[in-house]
Parts: sequence; C-alpha cells; structure tokens
Amino acid sequence: MSREIKGIIVSRLIVLVSIILVPIAIFVIYNLVDFNLWYSNDLVLKLVVIKLLCPFIFSVSWLFFLLLFITRFANTLDDFDRTISVVPSRLKFFYGINAIYILLIFILPIITPIISILIFASMAWRLTTFRKKRWEEDTKVSKTTWIMMGIAAIIPIFCSASVLPEFFVLADFLWNDLWLPLLPYLFSISYSLFTALAIGSFILLLLNSGISEYEQFWVDSSKEERFWNIKILEILLFGFFLFLDIGQYSVIDLFYIIGFILIIITSIVNFFKGKSKIKSFKSHLIGYLIAAVFIGSNVLFSTGELSEFLRVWSLLISAILYIIVFFYTFFQAE
Repeated sequence: MSREIKGIIVSRLIVLVSIILVPIAIFVIYNLVDFNLWYSNDLVLKLVVIKLLCPFIFSVSWLFFLLLFITRFANTLDDFDRTISVVPSRLKFFYGINAIYILLIFILPIITPIISILIFASMAWRLTTFRKKRWEEDTKVSKTTWIMMGIAAIIPIFCSASVLPEFFVLADFLWNDLWLPLLPYLFSISYSLFTALAIGSFILLLLNSGISEYEQFWVDSSKEERFWNIKILEILLFGFFLFLDIGQYSVIDLFYIIGFILIIITSIVNFFKGKSKIKSFKSHLIGYLIAAVFIGSNVLFSTGELSEFLRVWSLLISAILYIIVFFYTFFQAE
C-alpha cells in the first residue's frame, strides 16, 4: 500500500515535484556553468545554443521521459520503500538525501544527452505509428518511421555534440565549485541528523517494546502525542549536535559513536521482531550495509588524513548503493 500523508500519496507527490524541478535544475546548470562552443567563438551563437537550445531540448526530454514512465516511477517509489522496509524511516531520509545529491550533481548531467536522443527518436516513433491498432510479432517498423526517428534525433545529437567536449568543465565546476565547498557542511548536517534520529529510534524502540510503529507502520491516534514529542526531541538534538560539530567540540565524536551503536541495536531488534511478527516482512540487509559504510567509516577512522578520504568514499559508496537498488527496483516494477 502506498504511503499517504493527509490523503496525499507520497510517491505521486514526489514524481510531481520531480517533473517540476528537473527541468528547472537543467536550466540553472547550463546558465551557471561557463560552457564554450568548440566549433565557434560567436557569443550570440553561444547564447542561443548553450543557454537556450540545449537546456530546452534536454528539459523537454526529461519532461517527456518522466511523463512517459510516470506510473512506473510512482510504483518504483512504493516498491523501493517496501524493499528497504526493514530500514528505519530515519535512515532512508538520512542517506537518501546524499543519494539524491549525487544523482543530481554527477549522474543526471552525464545521462541527459543519451536520454534526450532516445526520447526524441521515441517521439517520432510514436507520431508515425499512433494509428496502428495492433502489433504482431512479425510486424516491421517502416522506413518512414526510421527516417523520422533519425531526423528527430538530429537536434539532440547536435546539442549533445555541442556540450560533450565541455563535460570536463561541467565536472570541474560541479566538483570544485559545488561539491567540495558543501562537503564539510553536508557531513556535519548528515552526522548530526543521523545521531539525533538514531536516539529517537532507540527511544521509540524502548517505548514500544520491540518494533516501533514509526519505523514500520503509521502512528495511530492514541500514540500521536508520543510521536510528536519524540520528533521535537529529535529536532532539539539535531540542533545541539550540529552546534557541537560546527564548533569543533571533541565531545561530538562520543555522541556519534553512541548514535552508531544505538542504530545497530535498533536495526537488529527491529529486524528480528519485524520478521517474527509480520509474515510479509522483507529482510533487505543492503540498507544496513549502506548505513554501516557511511557511519562506520567515520567512527572507525576519526583522525588523520585517511579519515577525510574514507569519509568521502563512504558517502559516495552509500549513495551509489542506494541508487543501484533504486534503479534495480525501477526495472523490476510492473
């Protein structure tokens, strides 16, 4: 069953927001990055191609792609939520943010030209075959359809060829101007958030004598007050831990270790309690692996130059694992 908040289906809402934000993000990226045309120095041509044509073509491509698979994307979010249902909701939010960040910054710009070419060819195919009511196994695509698909792909191929040589510039911009400056703040926010939510999860575990409603079910009205009290506590703890981290107080390392230990205990208890109480309870340990990689590396390697290296790679690995599971679910969705 899809998650709902006050009657709004969460997965549908996320897809709707994505349809709005993805084209905006593409326009922002192509207007922030200083792309150059490898075949011309004309400023007007650069403005038309880089600032207008490319983001327009790529935005239309993603918009059509999202609309084409809108039901599959929504079902994927629901299936993905069930696939990692063993993972506390707090952790899903915790490293889900990191995965979305990696996806938008590093993966989306790389696959956009490919998506664009395929989508425009698909548009032409649909326009030339929409009258056909039935498709038999031996039905062949007409030459006219192939020609129209080739013609439709010319513009996205041109746009891709115009910016592909400049992807090194894009990678440099995304890494040095966006990723590295934000990385310390991302770590501080993520670790502080994780530790606060881990403590909240553990408290709920104790109060509910096993698997907590907040982790696997929606909270019923009789326990709503307790639910909101713990959420307020988590917010206060998050602010406190973030203050300690930004202020570089050494005691924060102790809280991080405590949070890591508590989430291990909570995860193990929830796993066995949930598996014994719910017949359809799924045990996907990949979620715990992602959390362990992300948090464990910081706990085990908290000092020295190696620490920063491992922290960066733990973030990347956890995000990549998260993304792989999502795409696997997408291709398996009905």
